Amino acid sequence: MKLADRIAIVTGAAKGMGRDICLTLAREGAHLTLAAREAAPLEALAREVEALGRRALVVPTDVTDEPAVERLVARARETFGRVDILVNAAGITGPIETPVWEIKADDFDQVIAINLRGTFLPTKHVLPGMIQQRWGKIVNISGTSGLRGYKNRAAYSSSKWALRGFTRTVALEAGPYNVNVNALHPGIVGGDRMDKLCREKARRRGWTPERVYQEYVDEMALKRVTIAQDVANAVLFLVSDDSSNMTGQSVTVDGGWDV
Repeated sequence: MKLADRIAIVTGAAKGMGRDICLTLAREGAHLTLAAREAAPLEALAREVEALGRRALVVPTDVTDEPAVERLVARARETFGRVDILVNAAGITGPIETPVWEIKADDFDQVIAINLRGTFLPTKHVLPGMIQQRWGKIVNISGTSGLRGYKNRAAYSSSKWALRGFTRTVALEAGPYNVNVNALHPGIVGGDRMDKLCREKARRRGWTPERVYQEYVDEMALKRVTIAQDVANAVLFLVSDDSSNMTGQSVTVDGGWDV
């Protein structure tokens, strides 16, 4: 197994990409601390992880709340003795198909808080332990909207561009201590979030959701939508020894949407 007895924290673990990431890491031998706002989905996921023969710790956490994040990391260390891997997968979409002059300031602030502050705080609090043990892997889930402009998605795109700068900077700071820090940029990923995006774009444009979906597919070189397991497979690569000499990088999994 690529992650035999490694200890991981995954934020945004309850559903979507986060869930698939957790199960993929567990299948490869990792024990997991599961973090998200709601306890019930985490408890259900913990049972799936334990069915694979791994240990799972559930810690409901608001990743924008520093004391809550401190407790998350402390509980992981108390339970498992250390933290080897951090996957920052918590995030929100924010306003959809909305020009910047129509975005409410509170909505903009919320996107930045969850997507950026919610990555900064877990990173801040796991790094001292990783530095002490001279080993660690951090993966920040960004998005292809952090690679180019994304019309009518100013809040989301801003947060994802910021994550690129954050990732590269932390990679420089943590690199001398053998800690790898990389960003993963999924394109649009099939599932509830994509369905919501297609419905809202369709409503704003006067289209059908199916037409919006097909527009995305037509822009992809591979002509197929990314699924959560595609993202989980890339995370596994970035947290395993297979990527031991990669840091500060932006890895894109989008079916060729951004080509």
